Amino acid sequence: MGLDGLLRKRSGELHGILNGIDDTIWNPATDDLIPSKYSVPTLRRRATNKAELQARLGLHVAPDAMLFGVISRLTWQKGLDMLLADIDSLASSGAQLALLGTGERALEDGFAASAVRYRGQVGCEIGYDEALAHLIQAGADALLVPSRFEPCGLTQLCALRYGNPPVVARVGGLADTVIDANDMAVAAGAGSGVQFAPPTREMLTAAIGRAMALWREPAVWRRMQRNAMKTDVSWSRPAARYAALYRSLLGARAA
Repeated sequence: MGLDGLLRKRSGELHGILNGIDDTIWNPATDDLIPSKYSVPTLRRRATNKAELQARLGLHVAPDAMLFGVISRLTWQKGLDMLLADIDSLASSGAQLALLGTGERALEDGFAASAVRYRGQVGCEIGYDEALAHLIQAGADALLVPSRFEPCGLTQLCALRYGNPPVVARVGGLADTVIDANDMAVAAGAGSGVQFAPPTREMLTAAIGRAMALWREPAVWRRMQRNAMKTDVSWSRPAARYAALYRSLLGARAA
């Protein structure tokens, strides 16, 4: 929007602070909106949530089918047109999709039609439902967030909290909050999701394929889930940074 030069010139006065989430509301160990509560030591209980999510959206109740979740506004910014364009590939891979969202009419209609065409593999609810959002976080195997740009994002933070490794475009706060499970990260036991760049349909397809390959290695995927759940996504650190910035501004004004 014409601000690039100005922001670069004044980059020394810019501060980027990530979002946080309310980790008392978004807590799989105490969440009353999901059928099976769980924590890091009891991750296997997520299977009950997956089965419930599959049943809720008319998907085949199949534990051996990788279930991708989407909780999003259905817009170009969020990259959901790329996912819709790739829906045939996703379905042909044997994976499933559980989508909750509302937005651009063409995308709403496209995903609704996909749910009919791939009945049992694609399920969608157009609108917003808080309980279903919690169930997707607690039951999906991975969350898709293919945004073309994202200052920070919240849905991937909730996904980390719920051991739902995010598949994200390497942009903005998505790149800052998800550790890509590349070969080096997996060897070090450090990955918490999958990143891809640039945000194109082809790279999204490749990222979904990479996520499925990782999911087929239960020990690796379980480590990713644990890493995700141990990530601090609360407001503690962002709040401390806001407070420090505020104090620095007060100090500068006093001087």
